[in-house]
Amino acid sequence: MKFTEEHEWLREEGDLIVVGITEHAATQLGDVVFVELPDVGTTVSRDDEIVVIESVKAASDILAPLDGEIVEVNETLGDEPSKVNDDPMEGAWFFKMKASDLSPMDDYMDEAAYKKMID
Repeated sequence: MKFTEEHEWLREEGDLIVVGITEHAATQLGDVVFVELPDVGTTVSRDDEIVVIESVKAASDILAPLDGEIVEVNETLGDEPSKVNDDPMEGAWFFKMKASDLSPMDDYMDEAAYKKMID
């Protein structure tokens, strides 16, 4: 897994990148009450705002970590946004994307560096 400074995690699954937010981010947000996901087939550029999360505390945007195409979204989050709080690192992934270039993955932190950043 890789981690961004914006508290997203990225996991490679074959030729896809799965994206979600970290447990730290979910805790900071508080109870998530709404998640707006991108449409499958959407082409994104790195740093595009592509997911909106609303919690009892605030609204936040999730940025595209890489250039590419959204190939799958986690439909269950529309009906159960609280999953983001319950299982942020596994079951509450937001989207899967086909990256046009994987080399920017090297720019992101590993778990040890991410933990050091949030401490």
